[in-house]
Amino acid sequence: MLNQIAAVHGTPAPAGFLVDFLVVAGGGGGGSGNVRCGGGGAGGYRSTGTEGSGRGGAALTKLTASKSVNYSVTVGAGGAFALPGSQGGSSTFDTITATGGGGGGVSNQTSPNKDGQSGGAGGGGSSSDGAAGTGTTNQGYNGGSGNSTPEAPGGGGGAGAVGANGTTTNTGGNGGNGLTSSLDSVARGGGGGGGCPTRGTGGTGGGGNGGSDSLNPTAGTANTGGGGGGKRQDSQSGANGGSGVVVLRWATASATITIGAGLTGSTTTSGSDTIATITQGTGNVSFA
Repeated sequence: MLNQIAAVHGTPAPAGFLVDFLVVAGGGGGGSGNVRCGGGGAGGYRSTGTEGSGRGGAALTKLTASKSVNYSVTVGAGGAFALPGSQGGSSTFDTITATGGGGGGVSNQTSPNKDGQSGGAGGGGSSSDGAAGTGTTNQGYNGGSGNSTPEAPGGGGGAGAVGANGTTTNTGGNGGNGLTSSLDSVARGGGGGGGCPTRGTGGTGGGGNGGSDSLNPTAGTANTGGGGGGKRQDSQSGANGGSGVVVLRWATASATITIGAGLTGSTTTSGSDTIATITQGTGNVSFA
C-alpha cells in the first residue's frame, strides 16, 4: 500500500535488488569405533550460482531483497566422528535450507550402524558390507558402499559426485568431489575418504582423507561442508566433518550489509559486487 501511494504522488516506489546466495550445510563425521570405516558425506549444497545446486540440481532463483528487512542465517556445524559418524548441522538463509551430510558407517556392526547414513550427501558404508548412505535431491550425491570381500569401505558422497565404492582389496573408497562456486571461486562440498591400509582420499572441496596404517584420518575443511575421513585402525579416531557456510553476493551500488549479533562473517569486493561470507552462528543479516 505504501508503495502504491508513493507511486500515485510521483515518488518512485522502493525497489528490491537481487542477491545471489550459496548455502552449504555441515559435513558428516567419519565412521569411528572400529576398523575400515566409511567416510562422511558432504553437507547439502544449494546455490543460485552457475554451477547449480548439488546432485546436478538447477541453480536456485536469486533473492529479491529489500532494505531494512531481517533475513535469518544459520551456519551448520560439522558432524562428529562417532559410531556411526554423526550428521552435520543444517545451514539456512531466509527460506532456503541445506541438510547436513550423513555420517560414515562402522565395521563389525549391524545395520544401521555399519551403513553410511543419509543426509545432504550420503556417508560411505563400512567394510562389513555397509550400504551407501542416501543423499538429498538437489543437494548431494549418495556415498559409496562397503564390501567385506575385499574388506574395503566406501567414500562419502559429494555435492558434485557419488562416493566411490570399496571395490579394491585394502583400499578405501574416495570421497565424491564437490562444486566450485561462481560466487567466489571456492570449491566446497567434498565427501570424506574411507579408512583402509591404503586410504581413500577426500573429494575436492574440503573432503577429509581416510585413515591408513600410518596416517590418521583428516577432518573436513572448515566452512566447506566437507565430510570427515573414516577410521582405519583401533589406535585412531575418525575425523569430524567440516562446518558449513553461507555466501551472499550483490551489486555494491545497491546496498550495504549488516551482519547481526550471533553471526561471524566478513565482506569483500569483486569488481562491482560485494561478497559476504558468513562462517559461524545463528542470527540475522539486513541491508541498508
